[in-house]
Amino acid sequence: MDWKKIGKKLLFPPIWVMVLLTLFTAVTVPYVLIKNLSMSVLAYAVYVVAFYTVVVVTVFCVMVLPKRYQQIKQKIYDNPLGNRYMTDRAFRTKVSLYTSLGVNLLYVGINLLSYWMNRSWWFVVLACYYVILSLMRFLLVGYVRRNEIGSSVLGEWKRARMCAFILLLVNLSLSGAVLMILYQNRGYTYNGILIYVMAAYTFYITVHAIVDMVKYRKLGSPVLSTAKTVSLSAALVSMLNLETAMFAQFGAEMPVGDQRIMIAATGGGISVVVVTLSILLIVKATKEIRSCSHGTQR
Repeated sequence: MDWKKIGKKLLFPPIWVMVLLTLFTAVTVPYVLIKNLSMSVLAYAVYVVAFYTVVVVTVFCVMVLPKRYQQIKQKIYDNPLGNRYMTDRAFRTKVSLYTSLGVNLLYVGINLLSYWMNRSWWFVVLACYYVILSLMRFLLVGYVRRNEIGSSVLGEWKRARMCAFILLLVNLSLSGAVLMILYQNRGYTYNGILIYVMAAYTFYITVHAIVDMVKYRKLGSPVLSTAKTVSLSAALVSMLNLETAMFAQFGAEMPVGDQRIMIAATGGGISVVVVTLSILLIVKATKEIRSCSHGTQR
């Protein structure tokens, strides 16, 4: 028996096996913790699989992925659609808008279903928030579907100003969510390792949104800049959701009053940022629309 070959196969399984192991771990570990089965035979089996998953994924990321990175990158660029996605920012933004619109509509449906099942106004507030995001992204998608980016600066500024006014409504749903978190003990909860995954994802989308917002402003397209402003606003609200989940998971020893102060401060800070972004965009768009209308646009 060739133990070396067996060991190599165990350490370097196919990618589809690693995906299945990761999904299995993501589902079973929280289940074991939620059901308080940490001392059962099932829990030990799950822990063994989870440990093995961490090992093989780490080995893949350290030893295999760097070697395959250039190959994967070249294959993407060799594909016409992949090449366009990687090199055309306008096309990449269109794909992102369609994807985010679909996700937001899915969240609206999930929260409405949750309200019907639980009769909790918390889900209505969340549904309203995602409706607002969906409306803005729907307007942007509708524009880029009918018009090429950069073909009409005046049209882009009008659509940007419309979205900026709608963005102000995010503050209303955000205020409602903060009040329910403070006085009705509502919020998000992520069990087990899921909270670490959500934390990493939330920080990633926030940093990515900030970087994209700066980069896309240089392109001079109001529609692209507005799309990134909407993404940044959504990412900031996700930070508030993460904070409530962190308190639920790790804040048992922290006084409730201190938690409320921090949540109120975070919510207030996010509200100020969102309102400021909206007003700045409205003022800028109004100025540019007047310039275009009078023929003074450069």
